[in-house]
Amino acid sequence: MGYQVEKSDAEWREQLSPEEYAVLRQAATERPFTGEYTDAKTAGVYRCRACSAELFRSETKFESHCGWPSFYTPLAEARVEYIEDTSLGMKRVEVRCATCGSHLGHVFDDGYGTPTGQRYCINSISMTLEPAEEPAR
Repeated sequence: MGYQVEKSDAEWREQLSPEEYAVLRQAATERPFTGEYTDAKTAGVYRCRACSAELFRSETKFESHCGWPSFYTPLAEARVEYIEDTSLGMKRVEVRCATCGSHLGHVFDDGYGTPTGQRYCINSISMTLEPAEEPAR
């Protein structure tokens, strides 16, 4: 599949730390409750750490207590792609950045009382947070 941002494996390894590379390019998962955005309350836009594409807004982030940042919807459906994941003896839906193909996490239809009934369980290390600008005084 062709992505808007494509790089060689060597280029990704040069750009990303070993931990970022493992999650974003090899679909690893960071340990629960260790990511910098798990409990973040900062207003802003979450972007793909690999290509800076806008993915999620802080308004859709919620407390799921699962150990990873959770959102109930992406910024727009075209920003992410969904891949069936049958690893680890489970059937899950992997979420990737639609701009560069990097692994972000998984989406679950488990309710949590969200407006969409979905929980996008996303690795902190796969994102950066661009804080919203403070209104001028």
